[in-house]
Amino acid sequence: MNTHSSKITVPPLDTDILLVGLGPVGAALANLLGRYGVRVLAIDKATAIFEKPRAIALDNEALRILQLAGVRDGEFETVAIPHVQYHSPLFGRFARINSAGIVDGHPALVTFYQPELERLLREKLAQYPGIEVRLGCELAAFVDDGRSIKARLEDADGNETYVRARYLVGTDGASSLVRRTLGLDFEGQSFHQDWLIVDALDVPDPIDHVEFTCDPRRPTPRMVAPGGRQRWEFMLRPGERPEEMERPESVRQLLAPWCDSQRIRIERTAVYRFHAREAKRFSKGRCFLAGDAAHITPPFAGQGLVAGLRDAANLAWKLAWVVQGLANERVLDSYDTERRPHARKIIRLARMLGAIVMPQHRSVAFAVHGLMSLLRLLPAGRALFEDMKVKPQNTFDQGLFWRLRGSERLRAGSMLPQGWVRPATGGGPVLSDDALGLQWALIGFGVDLSGRLPAELLQCWQAAGGRVWQWCQRSQAQHLAPPSQRLEALDEALLPHRAPIGWVAIVRPDRCVLAEGPASAAETLLRRALELVAPPASSPAATRPTAGYPIQEVQHAA
Repeated sequence: MNTHSSKITVPPLDTDILLVGLGPVGAALANLLGRYGVRVLAIDKATAIFEKPRAIALDNEALRILQLAGVRDGEFETVAIPHVQYHSPLFGRFARINSAGIVDGHPALVTFYQPELERLLREKLAQYPGIEVRLGCELAAFVDDGRSIKARLEDADGNETYVRARYLVGTDGASSLVRRTLGLDFEGQSFHQDWLIVDALDVPDPIDHVEFTCDPRRPTPRMVAPGGRQRWEFMLRPGERPEEMERPESVRQLLAPWCDSQRIRIERTAVYRFHAREAKRFSKGRCFLAGDAAHITPPFAGQGLVAGLRDAANLAWKLAWVVQGLANERVLDSYDTERRPHARKIIRLARMLGAIVMPQHRSVAFAVHGLMSLLRLLPAGRALFEDMKVKPQNTFDQGLFWRLRGSERLRAGSMLPQGWVRPATGGGPVLSDDALGLQWALIGFGVDLSGRLPAELLQCWQAAGGRVWQWCQRSQAQHLAPPSQRLEALDEALLPHRAPIGWVAIVRPDRCVLAEGPASAAETLLRRALELVAPPASSPAATRPTAGYPIQEVQHAA
């Protein structure tokens, strides 16, 4: 009889990126890395996606990032939200956000069904030969030796796999093992209130928007969602136990003031406690955090998943360029520099909106909602909310960009506006991100830069993963670049109001403006850009690690 353990140790694996966690942020990051041609081993301890909705809102920035990740319009269902209303029992409707309209080619605000999006993102990974997905597999331990990551994985049967990766990214949620192993404190606070989330189907006379009833007795947001769904969120009062409030009879009693609760189908109920936290740093050594592993945002601004998708877009191209030897490792330092301050601003916004939604006492509600009502009487105060100026712009204070004094039409460190263009090579209108592709872009607005720059400089730019474009006025007939480099503007997203004729911008693969200036400065700008990101002549990034290493190093590293 064989009395030895049945545990199996399989041969070690070698990859560029070990991605821990395959929720929506991890799956979006994996798709971006796959599009950039990076080898990824993506693991998740769950064997299937969670089939209940959690996140429910996406804004135009998130939709644009999903577009960059290869998600086409209409591949998952959304409901555009025309406005968000705030109601008080004392003052009636005291605030309103106008979320109708198109920004960068996408609706300003939509609701969606998270399981459908997660399923779509995972299905898309199959098209990338460099992406390997292992479900039912979790990270047991890892070490960063300064040259690579050495990790030990375990499946549900206890079988072990050893992995050597260039870098590790933790998208493993709020209780992230990666973050805890790195010793990165999770700073911030938890709200003391529990909230009951109710998703329902077949709701008669559903609303078409998002509405916050800011009653201090029981604040209640509600919103429409795809598939005939509607969501309510009820703040639990002191003494109300979660297990009691989740009972069907309790849920229907809560819903009774809003609808005929006996006629609807309850799809899901869950009790959550909201948090406002961020990691001390989003990176350490060769390890990175993204999504809830790096920051948790209360839901009052609808920015939780959006913030994680911003992480993915910012980090993916930097990892890809370094792994492929096209950029020096210093560009990875800009991930924390750029993303953490903006994530903190979004958390502050959510906390501020939370104070509006859930004042704990009637006197506080009177003061807060009364002040908001007065602010609406002033044009500037009304615009602060109605035009969403209260939302922090995704513009970096520091990072991988530079600004020239007196040359801030697009503002380096901001995202390049997206518009509709028509490629000169033929075909119908496309959004400009699709036309620009996945590379760096040197864009001349109305001017042909290819004939103004030295040939050797253009060759270096192409070798670094860059392309040269001319963004033309519609029907421009003179001073044109070759058709393969020319885009004809079909709207005024950029030309002529944001970027005048004769302007130049260098744009990163994540669509952040690296630098800008007049066409006469194009050569200087391009040389500086190449110096900023170019790897050393003998770049370790160009050399992939081998799989032969002492696996004992990670046996007890956690």
